[in-house]
Amino acid sequence: MAVIVQEAKGKEAQGAMGLSPFRGFWDMQSQTNRMFEEMLGNLGRSPARQLEGVTEWAPAVDATAQDGNLVIRAELPGVKPEDVDISLHGNVLTISGERKTEQEEERGGYYIRERRYGSFSRSFSLPQGTDESKIRARFENGVLEVTVEGAGAIEEPKRIQIEGSGS
Repeated sequence: MAVIVQEAKGKEAQGAMGLSPFRGFWDMQSQTNRMFEEMLGNLGRSPARQLEGVTEWAPAVDATAQDGNLVIRAELPGVKPEDVDISLHGNVLTISGERKTEQEEERGGYYIRERRYGSFSRSFSLPQGTDESKIRARFENGVLEVTVEGAGAIEEPKRIQIEGSGS
């Protein structure tokens, strides 16, 4: 539906509810945005809107095989080594800890105090028979490196023959 407004000089102009070539597009975009927000929650929101809720933190982790060993590197900026715990339960290696960072700054006549707190936990399945005594950990410049000797050996997959009646 188009709303035609008569201007003082006798010209016709379309009002706010007038036809637009983008009308259907914008409706579809708002519906798509609503759908993603319902499905993904905070993930679909802009960074500014994400800060409205509680923001969780998980460290970036790389796991690589090097010379037959499994090497796990976790980036833990602002975390002290005494706030990190590494445990092995069964064949699951867990790196957990807590980040407690406070920063204070005064500039331009105002005072800024920023606090970041939060716990984290990352778990990794290790091969059967991993020897606890062959796990070493080192923490340097905010990076935790855990080396599991022998756990990075690459085994070739075994082919399994399928049995069945001949058809």
